Amino acid sequence: MSESMNSGGYGLSAAGAGGTIVAPVLPYLPPRPLSYRPKIALIGCGGISEYHLRAYREMGLEVVALCDRNVARAEKRRLEFFPEATACTDYHELLRRGDIEVVDVALHPGQRVVAIEAALRAKKHVLSQKPFVLDLAAGDRLAALAEAQGVKLAVNQNGRWAPHFSYMAAATHAGVIGEVASVDFTLQWDHTWTAGTAFEEIHHLVLFDFGIHWFDMAAQFMRGQRAERVWASVRRTAFQGMKPPMLGQVTIDYPGAQVRLNFNGHVRHGQEDRTVVCGSRGTLRSFGPSLSEQTLVLHTADGQATVPLQGTWFTSGFQGAMGELLCAIDENREPAHSARNNLDSLALCFAALASADSGEPKKPGSVTTISK
Repeated sequence: MSESMNSGGYGLSAAGAGGTIVAPVLPYLPPRPLSYRPKIALIGCGGISEYHLRAYREMGLEVVALCDRNVARAEKRRLEFFPEATACTDYHELLRRGDIEVVDVALHPGQRVVAIEAALRAKKHVLSQKPFVLDLAAGDRLAALAEAQGVKLAVNQNGRWAPHFSYMAAATHAGVIGEVASVDFTLQWDHTWTAGTAFEEIHHLVLFDFGIHWFDMAAQFMRGQRAERVWASVRRTAFQGMKPPMLGQVTIDYPGAQVRLNFNGHVRHGQEDRTVVCGSRGTLRSFGPSLSEQTLVLHTADGQATVPLQGTWFTSGFQGAMGELLCAIDENREPAHSARNNLDSLALCFAALASADSGEPKKPGSVTTISK
């Protein structure tokens, strides 16, 4: 069974009114199927594939085929993680295999849609790398195709299972802090490692390729509410050598609530990642020097609790994305990170990119395509 974030009634155990309290126990760890262990194939063996494969190996899953246009990369990953697997350069080869049930598509956005469609037509369940698509209509078409084929299509929004984000989402959905009024994401981090790589050619590197995690979490924290408009702006720092703007800010307006995102991707010293969710009955505050080193504190009228988190962003994130898909297949239900669910996050992101370019607010859903 997969963990559910929909149940309520989680109480707070107080050691004393207004003092230290015990954090509620919530289902935030990566879900895992009880016994379902399908054979898995990976398409795309670039840098990020290392984290996919390491997570799957630690979960005891079986990856039986790896594919990459550069067969040396596929062979390298095979030998590192699943030496009994096969390696190939044509993903149609592995899609013809009847023993493979699940395909992890870890290609770049421009290559991804065709591969996903081929996998769905071969009746394979698919985990797509994020950002899912560059065209909302294409995403909707793929979601409809998966439904017609009777298979599951999910998006690897691994940030949902980062321990601090996962706990905060579970707490907000359980009503621990009441009705959410505001969410603030503030990131000062060093993203200059992308200099000289293909990523540097992405104009909206900050808001699109990296920021998609935070748009996705905004949609998760505000689940059930429809955003009314998105304002965004980006700037280059005075001293940066990078091509893309490394500063960005976004405001998402909801009826009676607001989400604010602030990014600085050119901080060489003193990095921090901070998230604050304020509700009618409490506040959740997470902060730390990196995505995986976070201290999470819950504040309510009963007192303050420091949440003892387990796991890290990359380990828990990739385990959660695949684990939730496998649980959904096993239980014959829609994955929490389904393609349709992820289109809401993309609508926020696309609106922000258009707003940053035009200087005008945009309604989510009104911007359906981007070129990056």
